[in-house]
Amino acid sequence: MLVTMSNKELHRLPVIQAVIEKRLRRRDAASQLDLTERQVQRLMNRYRESGAAGLIHARRGKHGTHHTFAVEKLQERHGIKISTETLRCWMTADGLWIPHARRQPRIYQPRHRRDCLGEVIQIDGSHHDWFEGRAPKCCLLVYVDDATGRA
Repeated sequence: MLVTMSNKELHRLPVIQAVIEKRLRRRDAASQLDLTERQVQRLMNRYRESGAAGLIHARRGKHGTHHTFAVEKLQERHGIKISTETLRCWMTADGLWIPHARRQPRIYQPRHRRDCLGEVIQIDGSHHDWFEGRAPKCCLLVYVDDATGRA
């Protein structure tokens, strides 16, 4: 079977093979591939099941799912059969959907630290059997000085 792989997937193949052959630790493979150890384990399992084809991205060659739900609902509820691209153009024209390239970045107001200790405080409590029945039930309180960030 002919398998087409990207450069990223080609780089993963010898690393995953080395981990399976116990020439490389999962931790080292994870740092080489910039993945978590758990994801390396998943790749190892897929490689054992499917060989090199298991390392290929599962969505390769398939269409994206943008707007398909809306197209399905139009067909189901109103009997209107259109392509997803036509629906996207209509939604863009009506301002219901803005392409990522034309979206305005979100601006978040930063909350700056205050000068005085105790100017802004947060207190939170939690009623729980913290001592597992060995002492009376009590409330755990947390006090944070939100002005300076000190607990």
